[in-house]
Order: sequence, then C-alpha cells, then structure tokens
Amino acid sequence: MSRAMRILSVGLDSDQDVVLVRQRARQISALLGFSQQDQVRIGTAVSEVARGACHQGPGGRAQFQLRENEGRQHLEVLVSGGTRPPSADAPETESLRELAIITAHRLMDACEVDPGDAGASTVTVRKALPRHEHVTSARLAEIGARLADSPVSNPVHELQLQNQELLATLAELRERQDDLLSLTRELEDTNRGIVALYAEIEDKAERLRRADEMKSRFLSNTSHELRTPLSSIRALAQLLLDRMDGDLTEEQERQVTFIANAASDLSELVNDLLDLAKIEAGRVETHVEPVVVENLFRALKGMLRPLVDEARVELIFEPSGIEEPFYSDEGKISQILRNFISNALKFTEQGSVLVFAAHDPEADTIAFAVADTGIGISPDNLQLIFEEFSQIENPLQRRSKGTGLGLPLCRKLADLLGGRVDVSSTLGVGTTFTLTLPRTPPHTLPNISPQATMDPDGTAS
Repeated sequence: MSRAMRILSVGLDSDQDVVLVRQRARQISALLGFSQQDQVRIGTAVSEVARGACHQGPGGRAQFQLRENEGRQHLEVLVSGGTRPPSADAPETESLRELAIITAHRLMDACEVDPGDAGASTVTVRKALPRHEHVTSARLAEIGARLADSPVSNPVHELQLQNQELLATLAELRERQDDLLSLTRELEDTNRGIVALYAEIEDKAERLRRADEMKSRFLSNTSHELRTPLSSIRALAQLLLDRMDGDLTEEQERQVTFIANAASDLSELVNDLLDLAKIEAGRVETHVEPVVVENLFRALKGMLRPLVDEARVELIFEPSGIEEPFYSDEGKISQILRNFISNALKFTEQGSVLVFAAHDPEADTIAFAVADTGIGISPDNLQLIFEEFSQIENPLQRRSKGTGLGLPLCRKLADLLGGRVDVSSTLGVGTTFTLTLPRTPPHTLPNISPQATMDPDGTAS
C-alpha cells in the first residue's frame, strides 16, 4: 500500500471532541469532492467510531489522511481509543464500540480493527474518492489551510446541521419509497398481464393439442376406411387389364389404366397419411435388426428397376465397401431411400441417379446419399419441400403428380431412427439427399417389435 498523506488530526478526550470530529469529517469530505450523501455517510461513520473510542477513555485520536490504493485515492480515517482501567460499564462500552464498527461497515467502503497493545485498539475506515477527483500535494496543502481557517461550530449548531441532514435523508427515503410503491404497482399490473397471457397460451396450447389429436384420429380413420376399397379397385383393375374376364377394346384398356393409376396414386397418399398419423401419435414401432448395406442396395435395385427409363436415366448403386452390418430398422431405411430415388428418377430427364453409402468412423454414423443430375431445387425452396402437401411449381411436377407428403414423412422417419435428412442442390445441376443414421440405435427409439402386422396390400400397419 502506498504512503499516506496526512490531512488533519483531532484529539478525542470528551464528547465535545466527537462533535468536532464529525464536523471535520464533513468538511474534509466536502473539500475532497464527495457528494452530499457521501458526506453524511462519512460524518456519521467517523463520529460513531469516535464516540466508541471516547468511551474507552481519554487520550484517543482521529487522524484524517489520503492514501492511494489500487490506482485510486481513498480518504482514510484512523480512530484510536484511549485506555482506562476496567470498570463496571466496560460491557456497555464494548457494545457501543461494536455497534459503531457495524455502522462503519455499512457506510464506508472498508472498516478494519487493530486490537493494539494494552487494549488501545485502532479502527481504520476508508472511502474511495469520486473517480473524477484526484488530489495533488498542492491541493492537499490548500485543503489543510482552509481547514485551519474554518471556525469550529458549537454543539448546538452541529446538532442543527445533523437534524437538517436527517430531514434531507428522510425526504429522500420518502421519495424513494414513493418510487418503489409506484414500481411495485407497475410490476403487479405486469404480473397480472403475464398471468393472463400464460392462461391464454395454455388455453391455446390445449386447443392445439386437441386439434392435433383430432387431425391424427381423422387421418388414421380415413386412411383405414379408404385402404380396403382402394385395394379392391386396384385388384379389379388389374384383373381387367390381365383379360381375366375377356378382351378389352383399346379405349376400355385406356380407361381401366387411368382407373388403376388413380387408385395407385390414392393408395400411396393414404399410406403416407397413415404413416404420418402414426408417427405423430407415437404409435410407430421400430424393428431393429442387423442391416447389411449391400443387401439393402440389391433389394432396392430390384424394387426400383421397373421405374427406370434406361434410355434417359441410368440408376447406379455404387459399392459401399461397408461389410460390417449396423443396427437399425431396415424397412424404414428402405422406405426413405425409395422415396429419394423415385423423386430423383421423376425429376431427372437425362443423366443419372447415383446411390451410395459412406461410414464416418469418428461420428460412428452411416450416411446414405442419392444424387441426381435433374432440375435441382432453388435455395428458397430447400425447406419448403419438407412441409406437408407442399410442392414446387415445375413442368415436371405437373407431369408427375405427387402427394407432397413423401419428404416430410422421410424426415419424420429419420428422426424416429435417431438420424437426420439433409439436402443440397444447385438449380439446373442436380440434387443430393442424404440420410445419416447412427450405427447403433439410440436408447430413445420407440418400443422395438419383432414383427409388424401386414395388410392385404402388403403394407405394414
């Protein structure tokens, strides 16, 4: 700690000296640039400590000095008590001294007690000067001269000043109390508004939950009601096209083909709606089993071969080199990849559709990608394609009707398996859809069932 610069020293032999110390503390703090409130705090703290020192006996002293600590100047007051033989009022004196120290702790920045020898303790209190104030040696000498010229007030005058300070403090406290009451009323009004808002949000959330439940129930019931007649229409149309009941004219064959295609499109829509309803209702079961990438690719190649127009588009399954199986639901992976590949074939007029897989040892994931050389997707539509019933305006889209449910369903199925679906695309160049899955199923997968029930049309339900 740096060297202290002495300002003033006052002896403490009687209660009248306590009044003088208070007066000097107020004068010095005013000359050092402290605010009115800080002047009152310093005067009160120093006078209380001085009163406790006086009760210890005559011979005490209050020394005012300036000290620089941690780059900032502080007003430092050392109050030492006198010594007197132990008497009957010693406990009362010690209690008064402890109360004074507590007061100084509250009003000043620091308060330290040095017990000293023979019971002559010293209390040091400090208060940092305002940041814009810096007292030089010359100014300190000027302050000392002004203090020497300042008359000493009598106790009555000091009491009047103390009463004025008390009245000003009470007025300030009353003003702050009024501000606090006003703020409290504002907070109460705000709280009432927040409570009403929460109640409204909870009510809307409950209505949304009920609407979501009704939507899921409607989709599920409607889908189940439509699947059987659609399966019958498809079967009957196929019987007619197979000439089981006799030959058809060219026009009849064309009309029956329209019926079969419409029934097939509606059946696909119904299946997607039912899958979405099951996922949202949390009723989808996963069947985790070892999945071999090459076996999965061979099955997909066989299923999708009829969709490929080899004169226009080449469907390529690139060898993955991943021999070790991973654990997931192969049926749902196949469903996601079938959707990716069928979309790629639909929106690629010339070129190729490449299907490949890669293993990331660091993240311990398997990534399946389907890259095409088709029409591509603009950046503005990359998120739109994952919204239900959303389709991008394009001549190919109008030619190949879709439900707008395939990609949203793929994303939900990927989430269900603990993975994710990503897409990157360049307009007019092509699109790549990627399914990334963990090699081992996460603990959050739904209940694992060994076998799914099958509907007459061969779709899992």
